Amino acid sequence: MIDNIILRLENIKKYFGKVCALDNVTVDIYEGEILGLLGDNGAGKTTLVKIISGVLSPDGGTIYLNKKPVKFNSPVDARKMGIDTVEQNLSLVNIMDISRNFFLAREPFKKIGPIKVLDKRKMDMECRKAVEEVGVRVRSTEDMVSILSGGERQSIAIGRAFHFGCRILLLDEPLAALSIKESRKVHEMIIKMKNSGATIVYITHNVYHVYPIADRFVLLDKGKKLAEAEKEEVTPEEIMETIATGRMR
Repeated sequence: MIDNIILRLENIKKYFGKVCALDNVTVDIYEGEILGLLGDNGAGKTTLVKIISGVLSPDGGTIYLNKKPVKFNSPVDARKMGIDTVEQNLSLVNIMDISRNFFLAREPFKKIGPIKVLDKRKMDMECRKAVEEVGVRVRSTEDMVSILSGGERQSIAIGRAFHFGCRILLLDEPLAALSIKESRKVHEMIIKMKNSGATIVYITHNVYHVYPIADRFVLLDKGKKLAEAEKEEVTPEEIMETIATGRMR
């Protein structure tokens, strides 16, 4: 399986002033897996994800993508290399329509004489096709995002990432504030993405959210890697106990 590593974070360190947020954290992420990144508040999950996504730069250590060292100076750099993030707030703009949100900062233009204008027709067509592929049925791509349910918003954010070539998707608390029915649909979509060859890093503090679909788990505690395990090696209760006590039995 070691030959299947798509992303490796090796001895990653991050300080905020004198506070060590990440202390020599090494994590391997395998191609085509769903990795559950777990830990309590303050464990270092968010900091690690921000480093992977290019929001923060590490103060030490190396990131390897396909076994080659890389450096992300911004989220744009990470996206160019196929790494995208769906954050808890989804980065969707309520007062904009669905297709404008879908193509936010990636809008296609067409030329009318010497003038470039937004190709809204192309945006609407591609957006409708992409969101339907992830299981969302919208009345019109010109509807405001604000009228969508939480699950529909989550699905559109995930569909957007893969439409633009995402190979590694970081999901930050994707089931936060979703109903049971919506959560099930989001999980179905994540599994569909995995089956299409995508790699998913699923960040959460709630093991019961990720356990049903994860292949493997990495546990963080106070900026250090506490443990890692294949799904068949641990129960949700054992993971919770490890996080609570700070030690793996």
